[in-house]
Amino acid sequence: MNILIACEESGKVREAFRLLGHNAWSCDIQPSRIPGHHYQKDIRDVLGLPWDMMIAFPPCTDLAVSGSRWFKEKQKDGRQKASIDFFLMLAYSKIGRICLENPVGIMSTHYRKPDQIIQPWQFGHGETKATCLWLKNLPALVPTNIVQGREHRIWRLPPGPDRQRLRSETFQGIAEAMACQWGRLGPVLFSS
Repeated sequence: MNILIACEESGKVREAFRLLGHNAWSCDIQPSRIPGHHYQKDIRDVLGLPWDMMIAFPPCTDLAVSGSRWFKEKQKDGRQKASIDFFLMLAYSKIGRICLENPVGIMSTHYRKPDQIIQPWQFGHGETKATCLWLKNLPALVPTNIVQGREHRIWRLPPGPDRQRLRSETFQGIAEAMACQWGRLGPVLFSS
């Protein structure tokens, strides 16, 4: 399948699909940390290509409840509306299978409730980080390796230049579950 991994600079999800033989490409305005099949440009420039599936990680800075204390400022200066519009543009893309990933935030109100909320500890990692998935023509992910010991390490990261990137990076177990479970589905013949 032709798979677009939108707003991903880590390369983890892209590489998980490529390892299974898919034509997967990531796209982000940042360079990819894992060299390979990566468009370093605005996602709008590649959305029109013939993709069978898109897994998108739209920026959550203006959408997540963890930043709610700045919502008034972000509403006033238009950042929040721009982020909502970007999320919705991805959600309504003409691609047969879509997953949109974001933390708990305002998109449950501005779009719809997520189809699933996953945690890293369901996929082999000892951290907690509630992550919402909005799915189009994709089944919910099935947990692959439930870990008993769980910590709140992610949101407790200290301030620093890499904090945002580290907090938003996809866990390897989740990337592999997406590739293994959704990669075997094949394209949708008629997109809804």
